[in-house]
Amino acid sequence: MNKSTSRLIRIREVISLTGLSKSYLYQLSNSGHFPKPVKLVEGGTASAWLLSEVNDWIESRVADRK
Repeated sequence: MNKSTSRLIRIREVISLTGLSKSYLYQLSNSGHFPKPVKLVEGGTASAWLLSEVNDWIESRVADRK
């Protein structure tokens, strides 16, 4: 994984990129319709998403509309 594909982003940036609410993002993630977050610390509550996976999801949504 190179630096650009391994960049982690927190929930505020995911919300900003997608326009979706925090609760809906987690719902989509739990149902397998959105990338799963990465736990930042074992046993902790902080999590983040891979920017590349979020961008791929956004691109797939655009492609599905065609």
